[in-house]
Amino acid sequence: MTTQVAERVDPPVRRAPRRPKAVNKTSKPVGVLTYVWLVLAAIVLLFPVLLTVLGGLLPEGQLVRQPPSVFSASHYSFDNYVSAWQQTVVPLLPAFFNSLFVGVVIMLAHLVTSSLAAYALVFVRMPLRKPIFWLFMATIMVPYEAIVVPNALFIRSMGLQDNQWSLVLPFLANGFGVFLMRQAFRQFPEELRHAALIDGAGHFRFLFTIVLPSVRPSLIALSVWSFLQGWNMYFWPLIISSSNNSMNTLQTAVFALKANGNGTQQALLLAGVTITLVPTLLLVVFGQRWLVRGFMAGAVK
Repeated sequence: MTTQVAERVDPPVRRAPRRPKAVNKTSKPVGVLTYVWLVLAAIVLLFPVLLTVLGGLLPEGQLVRQPPSVFSASHYSFDNYVSAWQQTVVPLLPAFFNSLFVGVVIMLAHLVTSSLAAYALVFVRMPLRKPIFWLFMATIMVPYEAIVVPNALFIRSMGLQDNQWSLVLPFLANGFGVFLMRQAFRQFPEELRHAALIDGAGHFRFLFTIVLPSVRPSLIALSVWSFLQGWNMYFWPLIISSSNNSMNTLQTAVFALKANGNGTQQALLLAGVTITLVPTLLLVVFGQRWLVRGFMAGAVK
């Protein structure tokens, strides 16, 4: 007796047709409005800077007239900038080199001290590591005005008030730099440090050959930030160099230029202010990408 087994054939599965993706008709207008808003905001923010630069290019008579012909290109000249450099009441050229000295020394000191402190807080096994880090963070919360007077008294008690190094001594280390570099160093797995120890690499070799080259964006961000902090410093040089004009930075020199009878020469003052803005604008324009990358390096793993 033959038994026939009928094969069961499943019917083909019919898939529902895909629905076309909905087109967001409002995406293009939203993008255009965003760019229009950004352009308007940039104009509002940069308009005072533009007025400062153009005001330094105008003769004094054209600047003080009502309304001032700020946007009259026929009157532009660099005479005010040349006069600001060549005037002898408060010379700006020594002040420029003093500001450059302050910015470069503070930048290099922050790179060294922040990198070493952050490395110790991340890779060196020691007791009370977290309390020490919170102590660094507590220094950021102390108001700047609260430490100016003690620092000035200490510098004068050491007899350093007429020394150029007094402009930078209280600012050779910074808690924010330690925090920034610590966040960047925490991206490294601890197994990498153990592998370097097995290969015979010491702390300094591991730091300078492996860790620091890998956190280059954070180093550049810290460099730009530290240089701008030193370059734009005004209150401390004004206090510590009040009796010695040879220690003026650009910021205090422009203030002294106004106080010594040139307050009525508005075009000359605007030219001096523009000179102080040039390094800041160059660093922000060309270092903005590295600033963003450096500050975001330790935020997301």
